Amino acid sequence: MEKEIALVFFYHQHHRYSFNALAGALETAGILSLVKLYFIPREEEMVSALSSVLNAHEKVVVGISFFSTQILEVNTLMKTLQEHFGQRPLSIAGGPHPTGDPLGTLNMGFDIVVRGEGEETLIELLKRISSGEDYRTVKGIAFINDDGNYYVTGIRSPHCLDRYPPFAVTYKKVGPVEITRGCSFRCAFCQTPYLFGREVRHRSIENICHIVEVMKGRNLSVIRFITPSAFSYGSEDGKAVNVTALGELLSALKKIISSHGRIFLGSFPSEVRPEHVTRDTVNLVLKYADNDNLVIGAQSGSQRILDSCHRGHTVSDIYHAVELTIASGLQANVDFIFGLPGEQEEDVQQTVSVINDLVKRGARIHAHTFMPLPQTPFARSPAGKIPREIKKMLRGLLHKGAVFGDWMKQERIARTMEDIQ
Repeated sequence: MEKEIALVFFYHQHHRYSFNALAGALETAGILSLVKLYFIPREEEMVSALSSVLNAHEKVVVGISFFSTQILEVNTLMKTLQEHFGQRPLSIAGGPHPTGDPLGTLNMGFDIVVRGEGEETLIELLKRISSGEDYRTVKGIAFINDDGNYYVTGIRSPHCLDRYPPFAVTYKKVGPVEITRGCSFRCAFCQTPYLFGREVRHRSIENICHIVEVMKGRNLSVIRFITPSAFSYGSEDGKAVNVTALGELLSALKKIISSHGRIFLGSFPSEVRPEHVTRDTVNLVLKYADNDNLVIGAQSGSQRILDSCHRGHTVSDIYHAVELTIASGLQANVDFIFGLPGEQEEDVQQTVSVINDLVKRGARIHAHTFMPLPQTPFARSPAGKIPREIKKMLRGLLHKGAVFGDWMKQERIARTMEDIQ
C-alpha cells in the first residue's frame, strides 16, 4: 500500500477552491504522510479512478462537496458508487447543501456530513480514521449509527483564517485567495452566514502578502479574491467600509507583483454591495486593480422586497453604485434574483423599471432565479418562477447583449428540487 489513507476529492469545477483550501489545511497540519490526495474532476472518471485507488490503498475516503442545485447529479453519483463498491470507500459530504440538510444528505448514502467550515474537522477525522479510533466524537459532523439513529456532534468554533492557506503547494492546487469569511448581513435567501457565521474574519495583510509571495515564486501573478463582500475587507463589523485597510492591502500586493501581475477586486469570483460603492472604493480599484468591471449585488428593484430579504440597502444605493461605477469607466454587472418570495405585481413592475433604467445607463444584468436553500429563512418558500413580464424583458435584453446568467436553467432546477422534496 502506498499510503495508509487515500483521500479522493470529487474535484468538480464549482468546488475546486474549497478543495484547494482543504488540501492546504492538510498540508499545513503535516498529515500528508498519512494521506495521499487524489483529485477527480469528472463524474464519469470516478468509477475507474476509485477502482485503481481501492486496489492501491487499504483505507479510502471520498470527499464530495455540493450545492443544492447539484442534488440530482450527486444522488446519481452516490448510487453509482454504491453499485460498484458497496460500503467501501468511506464517503464524506460537505459544503452548502450538506451543511444545511445533513440528514437528507446522509439519506443519500453518505457516511459522514461535515457541517460548516471543514479544515479542522477533516484533519481530525483523518487522524482518527488513520489510527483506527472512533471518529463519531469529532466535533462538526453528523452521521447515522448502526442502529439507524441520527447524531449531530455540534458546530466547531471558527478558526483564524491565517492558520491555513487557501491552496496546497505540494499538489499545485492554487486559485483565488480567501480574504474574508463569514457575513454580518442576514439576507434571507443566502446560506453564507449560516455556513460560516455572522462574525466576519479577515485574513491578515501579512498573511495575504505571504501567500502572494508564494504564488509569485511559482509564476502565478493573477490575484483574485474570495469574500462575501469585496469592499468589506478589514471592517470590524463587516458592514462599514474600512478604506484604510483595503488600501493598505492593495498597496502591499501591488508592490509584490509590480507590473508583472494583475489584481482583480470586486469582480468574479466575488462581488460588492451597492452601498459600499463609493468614490473612495472605486478609486482604489482604479489605482491598484486590473478588472474592467464591478459585480454589484442589487437582487431586486423593489424596496419592499429588499426589506423583506433583509438586504440592508436601498434602491437608491443601487442607482448610485451603478452611476459611480460607469462614470469611472468600469462596467457595472448587476445581480438580480427573480421570483423572490412574496413578490407581487407591483414589485415586478418596479424591478422591470429599475433594470431598464440601469441598462440605459450602460449596466449589464446578471440574472438569477430564486431557489430555496436549506437552513436559510426562505428555505421553505416556493421555488422561484419568473413572471411573464420579466421573461419578456430578459428576451429583449438578451438580443442587446445586456443580460447574462443561468436564470432559465435555475428556474428548471428550482422546480425539480421542489418536486423531490
